[in-house]
Amino acid sequence: MADATFFNEYRPKILIALVLTLASGLVDIVGYSGIFHFFTAHLTGTTVHLGHGIMVRNWMDVLAAGIIVAAFLCGSIFARSLIEFGSRTRIRRIASVTLGIEAILLVAVAYERLNSTATTYSSLALLAGAMGIQTATLTGIGPLTVHTTFVTGMVNKIGQLVSHITFRAYDLLKTKSRSASVERAQREDRQMTLFLLCIWLFYVGGAAAGTWSFAVWGMRALFIAVGLLLISIATDRVWPVSIKEEKEQSER
Repeated sequence: MADATFFNEYRPKILIALVLTLASGLVDIVGYSGIFHFFTAHLTGTTVHLGHGIMVRNWMDVLAAGIIVAAFLCGSIFARSLIEFGSRTRIRRIASVTLGIEAILLVAVAYERLNSTATTYSSLALLAGAMGIQTATLTGIGPLTVHTTFVTGMVNKIGQLVSHITFRAYDLLKTKSRSASVERAQREDRQMTLFLLCIWLFYVGGAAAGTWSFAVWGMRALFIAVGLLLISIATDRVWPVSIKEEKEQSER
């Protein structure tokens, strides 16, 4: 489509990305509140915990942080392997499988914590593995690299886009000329900036919802995230999520 914009070209995938981001914000804070005060959806702070724990010889922190990093990596490798398999066997809705496995892991954590059958470390491993799976399932929307489980890169990209928009607007004002292609690029950059801002806001919203729901329901709050994953799976049945990821895998 010659006049297609970022929003109308990638709308289903944008909606799924926002739903997944809401889910990960909720999972992250519920895990933090209910299990050992470690975040499991992003690894920067956990890596800092790991280094700090080594230096102060807090081996419980070292073990917890190490388990989170290892489980997240294993979840990511597992999901990317499934996506590669989907590419080779032409399974176009492989995201339904990866997100379904993520949902099962979240249910397992909630069940184990509610029935006191889990250890702290097994719960951390399951949550981090689930987040690794989600991260690998959706990695790009059009020209954007997207992460639905951590937002540092998204905020950085917002800064880049705002810079592009500002300088392009200055160039247009200076030359006083109108170009359909340049104006289209401006429009798409503004839409991508708005989308990434929404990613950040949805992560905040997920954390806020998770804080409230954990105070009311405890670890049962994870079932809200499971419901959001089921919505994403249903959407994937109509608009496959991981087509770009499968194509990238097959080209390597």
